[in-house]
Amino acid sequence: HRWQVRAGLRFSTFSAEGVCCNNHRFAETSGYWLRNADYAAAAQAASAENPLVHFDSVCGVPLFVAPVGRSSEEWLAESTRHGWPSFRRAEIFAQNIVIGSDREVQSICGTHLGHNLPDAEGDRFCIDLVCVAGVNLPPNHTWEDLVSAGSMDALK
Repeated sequence: HRWQVRAGLRFSTFSAEGVCCNNHRFAETSGYWLRNADYAAAAQAASAENPLVHFDSVCGVPLFVAPVGRSSEEWLAESTRHGWPSFRRAEIFAQNIVIGSDREVQSICGTHLGHNLPDAEGDRFCIDLVCVAGVNLPPNHTWEDLVSAGSMDALK
């Protein structure tokens, strides 16, 4: 698609565009999220009372929030076990997520996020950190505003 990953992502990332844009198959390396000190610290500080919200790296819409319905220890353990930040159905902003028939997970902006890999507990969304390291849309703006403006920077 025509979008590019924004500058100024919340978590320092490697080539996010190669994973998030014009990609439907590939992922960042397993365990990358653990090697990213900024994200690891933010994830470890997250709690049910102060969950961590994950925003699209291209368009800024909220996508995931964790932990919800489980402890931060459970969320981190599952994510560590699987190699990528892993989210459950209660932790998604469903209005901003598209799940393809091949289980690919994209945002409403078309950003590749990862895959839905269900297990015995239900849907499990294994998500590339580089694609959810964005910042929120500027106040008083919507996805439609972004489409009209053509870029996040034009909304400021």
